[in-house]
Amino acid sequence: MKKVHIILLVLIAGAIAVLISFLKASTTYDTIDSAKAKPGKFVHVIAKLDRTQPIVYDAIKNPNYLSFTAIDSLGKTVKVVYHNAKPDNLEGSERLVLKGDYQNDHFECKEIMMKCPSKYKDDMKAAEKNIQETTETTPAEIQTAEKKY
Repeated sequence: MKKVHIILLVLIAGAIAVLISFLKASTTYDTIDSAKAKPGKFVHVIAKLDRTQPIVYDAIKNPNYLSFTAIDSLGKTVKVVYHNAKPDNLEGSERLVLKGDYQNDHFECKEIMMKCPSKYKDDMKAAEKNIQETTETTPAEIQTAEKKY
């Protein structure tokens, strides 16, 4: 074999190793049913807070225990237990990304990522209003404004 062939084989093997490592690191989002089907396996679940059920958190008795009910996009519910402090904007979040595993009768959450409502929604309305106001001005008003600056 020529040296070029050996080098190409090594590069191809390296590329395959890199791709395999990316496949292991990549994550997909599961539903509650699929998380229940994989007990003990670390998964990511996208859900929202069930506001009809109580949130159990007492910072004085146990600041590292939070329990609430989550609903996924298919309408399935699950009790979530999080052994850490309650996130600040839990009630105000639109969606939750729950990272953890399903155990017995609940989802044991290791990390919660909150997807909050966009702060730019109101800004977009203001920008649209601003655009309408500037397009409604007459050329004389624009020239007067330019002279001021």
